[in-house]
Order: sequence, then structure tokens, then C-alpha cells
Amino acid sequence: MSVGVLIVDDNPVVRMGLWSLLATDDDIEVYGEASSGPEAVALAREVEPDVVLLDVRMPLGGGLEVLSDLADLAAVLMLTYSDEPAVVSEALRGGATGYLVHGSFESRELVLAIKDTARGRARLSPPAAAVLMQGLVASRGAGTSSVPSVPSVPSVPDRLVRRHRLSRREVEICELLVRGSSNADIASTLFIEEKTVKNHINRIFAKLGAESRSEAIATCLGTRVS
Repeated sequence: MSVGVLIVDDNPVVRMGLWSLLATDDDIEVYGEASSGPEAVALAREVEPDVVLLDVRMPLGGGLEVLSDLADLAAVLMLTYSDEPAVVSEALRGGATGYLVHGSFESRELVLAIKDTARGRARLSPPAAAVLMQGLVASRGAGTSSVPSVPSVPSVPDRLVRRHRLSRREVEICELLVRGSSNADIASTLFIEEKTVKNHINRIFAKLGAESRSEAIATCLGTRVS
């Protein structure tokens, strides 16, 4: 299946880099690029992409301002430098299928994320997944938390243990992954070597059928569609 992509970012260097990267994949075709939200909506109506890569802040009209319009035309994958909880929350509530933060994923993960987004599968960078997890914690309280309202998520440990037969240690690591912890952070928290963390994560990937960190997190949160 060929996936048509529209790149929306006000930085021409970012657009050029994304275009060059995606051009190397035979299953992805870049339909065009836009430098503002209004321009993106007009172009999306014209070229009818499968996926829109959307930046949050742009001088001539940001992504959040036109997100709902774009979400009616295509699947939207936020691709931005902003990891502010309020921004992530607003994007997910506004119709974004996924949210990736620059610097938190590799090139291969972006390609996979685009293909998953086209299939309706959520892709979340650790910072975005952490916002969802915070929403779960807040929902367990009395509704007095100041954390921005986000979609509710299922209990991570119980689902994973039952469905994927994870060990107690693997469940602990999954919880830390969802919170956005790095391998070094996980090693420090659990008092184990970073190499051991990597080995555990590889086994978690195998059990979850995940090919990347963000895909594993989506499975943990119940936002990944099989």
C-alpha cells in the first residue's frame, strides 16, 4: 500500500530533510509540502493525502488551529519539537492520531510511524505517552489534578501480564517506558545495569510484537490497533 504524505512545517530545512528521508521508502510518496496551517488545509483538500505530518507552531498559522480541519481530511501525525503537556493533550483531543517529538525517534521509526498512522495505529513519543499516563493517574483521583485532561487509558500492568505474559520485571520496565524514562533512567530506578535494561526491552518488544519504543508504548497504553 502506498501512503501519500503531506509535510507541514514552517522550517524549509526540516521539510527538505523529511522529503529526502521519505523518498527513500518505496511505500511512501510525498504529495506536497506546506509552511502554515491554512496552506496545509488548502493543499490537503487538493491532493488528498493519507497522512499529514503537522508541526505545532508556525508563524502564519499553527497546526493546532487547523488540526480538526485536517483530521477530517486525513490521518494526522504531529511532528514537532514541543513536548509541553498542554500542547500534547490538546493535539490528542483535537484529532491527532499520533504525536512524535523531534529527537525522540530514529529515521526508521518515523517511517514506521507514518505507515501505522495511515492504518489508524497510534504512534507516541515517550513525552506524549507520559502525558497519557499522567491523565490516567489524574483520572484515578477525585478530578482535582491540574494535569491537562487527556483520553483515559487502560491499566497497563494487568493487561500486559494477562495478554503478553510479561514477567514482573518486564512490567516494571513497561511502566517506566510509558512514563518516558530513558534506558539510563530505568537502570537507575531499578538499580540494574543499562545493558540489562536493553536486554529486557528487546524481550518486551518480542512479546508485544513491537518494532520500536513508541510502538511498545502504544501497546502498553492500549492505543495501538492490531
